[in-house]
Amino acid sequence: MSLRTLDDLVEIEGHRVFVRVDFNVPLESGAVADDARIRASLPTIAELLDRGATLVLASHLGRPKGKVDDALITRGSAERLQELLGRPVTWLAHPVPESLPADPVVMLDNLRFDPGEEANDPAYAGRLAELADAYVDDAFGAAHRAHASVSALPELMLASGRPAVAGRLLQREVEVLGQLLRDPARPYVAILGGAKVSDKLAVIDALIDRVDAILIGGAMANTLIAANGGEVGESLVERDRLDDVRATRTKARDKGVLIEVPQDAVAAAEISLDAPRQTVPATAIPRGLMALDIGPRTVESYAHLIADAKTILWNGPMGVFELEPFSAGTRGVAMAVAHADAFTVVGGGDSLLAVKKAELDDAFDHLSTGGGASLEFLEGKALPGITILEA
Repeated sequence: MSLRTLDDLVEIEGHRVFVRVDFNVPLESGAVADDARIRASLPTIAELLDRGATLVLASHLGRPKGKVDDALITRGSAERLQELLGRPVTWLAHPVPESLPADPVVMLDNLRFDPGEEANDPAYAGRLAELADAYVDDAFGAAHRAHASVSALPELMLASGRPAVAGRLLQREVEVLGQLLRDPARPYVAILGGAKVSDKLAVIDALIDRVDAILIGGAMANTLIAANGGEVGESLVERDRLDDVRATRTKARDKGVLIEVPQDAVAAAEISLDAPRQTVPATAIPRGLMALDIGPRTVESYAHLIADAKTILWNGPMGVFELEPFSAGTRGVAMAVAHADAFTVVGGGDSLLAVKKAELDDAFDHLSTGGGASLEFLEGKALPGITILEA
């Protein structure tokens, strides 16, 4: 895959560039609580400014469903970007081409306040297209969405002879994840966690053709254990996916790919800080209890497999890591991946948050800004925000 990038933009000095960023960040009282995604777009923003362009930045934030929600305005992101850039950022709630200021950096309000964004409405994309002379997509986290600012807008720009290219963040994501698709160093180990196996079953099926081992954690492991006859107490199980899970495990066995599920689990009767907890076999969780983290034997077993790997992909926590009593499994896996002599890629918001909580941000080769986008990319799906930018 070859993308048009910033290197293909010529003569942009004095021109206005629409930059689709992913500032879908957590807020606290309107202020940005975690600016990692804003920082990730700084190289693209700085390069365009250094080349003399003026910028119109735009992002979605949350799921307002086509209506204005004061809790989801992007003013906080604009203020944080201004601090990081060290130069003014003008925030606009309702931009129109004729009144757009000539300021070097303008930040629009939440794109999803307009129903045309998620509908991929050409008319809405047309209004956005009037704001700029060129288009740059640096929002990998939204690349799998056929939304107006991701799909219809660059299509309109290209149709009118205006350039549409990938920013440095999007370019880097495609290069790194493309490497995992093409020729990863072996052994290649994938670590997948999260709540529902249905969210990851397609990527598991795709990874079976590429990896040597898949290590499963989080509540999704319960469905795999139940499919094999294990007792999982009150743990979350997707009973309607048991046959699918069995078929996937058969495919893995036929391909010689190891699918590992937890040996033990930290279980409790409820998800709370003070709930009494106990470590039990993951296949024999007593009634009244639910698995909320992988246990120490599982961490040790997974750590041995991780230590032997040369390529590692991690997406999804091993348990309810937000609560300290159930965070040891996720933290243990994070430490094992961080210390592995391997090319390491971490993706998904919860995994990135776990890495940050463990203060291991600098210990990984690539922290992917896309959760669903990275998984769909690794499934081999064509992502609208990427295919439109292919050279």
